[in-house]
Amino acid sequence: MNGIQVAIQKYKRNNKTVEKAVEKADAFEHLPKNAKVIIKPNIVVWLNGPFPKWGVITTSKIMEETVILLKDHGVNDISIAEGSLQINLKEKHIGQKSFEGLGYLKLKQRYGVKLLDVWERPFEKVEVADGLNLKVNTDLMASDFLVNIPVLKTHAQVKVSLGIKNLKGFLNVTSRKKCHNADLEKGLEYMISRLPKLLPPSATIIDGIYTIERGPSFDGKPRKSDLVIASSNTLAADMVGAKVLGHDPCDVPYLVQTAIDQVLSIDLSGVKVLGERVEDVADFHKYTFPYNKDNTLPVNMEKMGIKGLKFHKFDSTLCTYCSPLIGMLLTIIAMSHKGEPYNDVEFLTGKRLKPSMDMKKSILVGQCMCALNKDHKGLQEIVKIKGCPPDPKEAAMALKGIGIDVDPSFFSNFEMAGAFMMDRYKDKPEFDESYYMID
Repeated sequence: MNGIQVAIQKYKRNNKTVEKAVEKADAFEHLPKNAKVIIKPNIVVWLNGPFPKWGVITTSKIMEETVILLKDHGVNDISIAEGSLQINLKEKHIGQKSFEGLGYLKLKQRYGVKLLDVWERPFEKVEVADGLNLKVNTDLMASDFLVNIPVLKTHAQVKVSLGIKNLKGFLNVTSRKKCHNADLEKGLEYMISRLPKLLPPSATIIDGIYTIERGPSFDGKPRKSDLVIASSNTLAADMVGAKVLGHDPCDVPYLVQTAIDQVLSIDLSGVKVLGERVEDVADFHKYTFPYNKDNTLPVNMEKMGIKGLKFHKFDSTLCTYCSPLIGMLLTIIAMSHKGEPYNDVEFLTGKRLKPSMDMKKSILVGQCMCALNKDHKGLQEIVKIKGCPPDPKEAAMALKGIGIDVDPSFFSNFEMAGAFMMDRYKDKPEFDESYYMID
């Protein structure tokens, strides 16, 4: 990796921070003249109402600075493309709603930027490994240059979610689910490590104005970090980003695999870090909630005295269409606990787990878990929460079967959950919504 540069720049509002970071790292060194440029923000999810965006979504301030810098470099063909999580698969135009909510219509009006909702654009088959094909957004494949703008965050399944992980937003639904397969050798980490093969020449600008612990979504814990990391090399930017989050790149399997593929050193020995020193800005971010020693219950629920219940820790096979429900189920169970033990009940998620022989009831969450165990012959009662995403009515019925009454609409009303989470940030001026607006 000799000669690769990564810049760490302290963010100051209205101070051309992106320009300074890009110039220090020469992050636009591969930007062609008259290029067709795609900008990829990180818009994990968009709700039709207030919800905490800090550390979850790329700030609009960094987006505008990037557009202005590209225009200063003579680029006139600029598109912003993203495929946010469709919590409700029937909801249309989720991309346009997020673009409008983040002020991108002003970028369109002022600078001629095109706004592309990946879900409303075509996909093409791309081979990313021998015999492994993914469906990828055609706009990316037709571009001359990508500006990848992830958020500096940790991730409950893969420790850190930065530039390489952000590329998953260019995939169609089937390919995203394929990334969460049950293969122990070629699972999520391996699939993510294939994604750099999709890249045209690119620059990575990691938005660390806000970072988040236990990400990637708004149930994590954000903090104001005021950092921007830039490089022409996505892997190098991600390795530095991991170090800033307090995680050794050697402990992130998809970064290790990517480094092997690119014949690059994972220890940053060949990377020149410019600007701020890593050790001066590094701040450890936890990536997941702790579970008990046998991974059958979160530690905080065990400390509450919950007994007779197993809620097995999710693994990398759990995809984003089940994961919102998992968090809600855990929250409801914790809030409903009155001290009485459960009657040997377990919840199973993902694509690998099998019912435990010592339990009286096994609740299978999601289509994949139901399909995996459709022929189970054990003596325990099997309860299925079918669907992809899982059916809210079946989730409510499953909870009712263990003595917890809840309205099924709770599982589909993510706007309510987002608004509830906003209460955490009252009277905390550092959590400023204006970073997600265009003046």
